[in-house]
Amino acid sequence: MSSDFEGYEQDFAVLTADITNKIARVPRLPPDEKKQMVANVEKQLEEAKELLEQMDLEVREIPLQSRGMYSNRMRSYKQEMGKLETDFKRSRIAYSDEVRNELLGDDGNSSESQLIKLREERAHLLDNTERLERSSRRLEAGYQIAVETEQIGQEMLENLSHDREKIQRARERLRETDANLGRSSRVLTGMLRR
Repeated sequence: MSSDFEGYEQDFAVLTADITNKIARVPRLPPDEKKQMVANVEKQLEEAKELLEQMDLEVREIPLQSRGMYSNRMRSYKQEMGKLETDFKRSRIAYSDEVRNELLGDDGNSSESQLIKLREERAHLLDNTERLERSSRRLEAGYQIAVETEQIGQEMLENLSHDREKIQRARERLRETDANLGRSSRVLTGMLRR
């Protein structure tokens, strides 16, 4: 069980290292290779997401007592995945700027202030996107905690229900024993009078 998780972990580590390397190389490649590299990274990001889903499924199969450690590891892997996606978006935006400039025949004569303003707006949008993604991750984590809490509550209710049944059976036995003792007492009293 945990060996499957660890296998997925190793695959995820190798894949994310490769993705990080490729993302760093994107800005330095010639245009033809960039297009191919961007497509390759997109495919690898999808593979990494699938690995995360597999690992998440494995964690859900782990007993509650030892699930905490694996849940923490999953959180850090999801954060790493989010960072990779953000880095990839940034490198893709730089790549799309170059493509746009090629298509429009822009040779760098644009006003410097406009370019700075566009970059600032783009950076602002990326920051907002990152905030939204972080908020989404927090909401998802909160939802997971709520689901786990609900499961624990359900288990506690079941345990309480079993305990209630045991107490009711014990009470019934006590009543029967009391009734038997009363009959025995009357029989003994009758025997003593004779």
